[in-house]
Amino acid sequence: MTTSAPDRPALTDRPALLRQRDRAIRQGFVDVLHRLAADEIQDRLSEVKRRFTAPALVTGFPSFWGDAFPDARIVPDDPVLDLQAGAHDLVIHAMALHWADDPVGQIVQCARALREDGLFIAVCFGGQTLQELRAALAQAEVELTGGLSPRVLPMGDIRDMGALIGRAGLALPVADLLPQRASYRDLFHLAHDLRAMGEGNAMAARLRRPTGRGVLARAAAIMAEHHGDRDDPSRIATTFDLVFLTGWSPSETQPKPLRPGSATTRLEDALKEIRTKKT
Repeated sequence: MTTSAPDRPALTDRPALLRQRDRAIRQGFVDVLHRLAADEIQDRLSEVKRRFTAPALVTGFPSFWGDAFPDARIVPDDPVLDLQAGAHDLVIHAMALHWADDPVGQIVQCARALREDGLFIAVCFGGQTLQELRAALAQAEVELTGGLSPRVLPMGDIRDMGALIGRAGLALPVADLLPQRASYRDLFHLAHDLRAMGEGNAMAARLRRPTGRGVLARAAAIMAEHHGDRDDPSRIATTFDLVFLTGWSPSETQPKPLRPGSATTRLEDALKEIRTKKT
């Protein structure tokens, strides 16, 4: 079972998330970060000396990612993924894992869908994504209302996200970060682009009423004061961190770490030999 445990509050209001994605596609999808992510994955795949013949791609944005990977079987990022065990030699989880209530379950399902020595790649937002917006909104709301409500999705730390790969049973895990700084006219320009990316507030615990104008105006002022663009102080800047996760379905042909204590040469002797060769 890969859905959230019954006693665990849901992170995501999934119907709201799907509505936001659909509206973004209909009204003009801002795909710049998706293009960056897709280009990075294609570059990484080009370095793998293998031709993948049965790829699958898990995403909430099939029109964009289907064009980027036309040979892949497109699968919605539902809590239970439409993947068959052992059916694919490559599974890409594209720009959706940060909205999963059960990210480990998502990766486990992808891992089960891989053939032996198949490759899993995920890319999603994480790290310090939108840290400036989160801080500004929190400060403004506390100042004006005395309270605090969920407004920006919590993002996973790269170390924690990297650990998910091993927990899912994948071998040779790698996690790395591609940080991006984006410049906007003001907070309202940033909010417009977030909606056009399908990345508005779809948290289950969000307020179900519009944010007051005073809170937004104060947050905009905080952003302008503390997070100005270094190249153009009249604009604001914010962070988007793209986290990439990579792992392989276990295979006997893969390199494996030596068993602890199995070394045949002492480290001291090896260092002495290196120093002798240098002299």
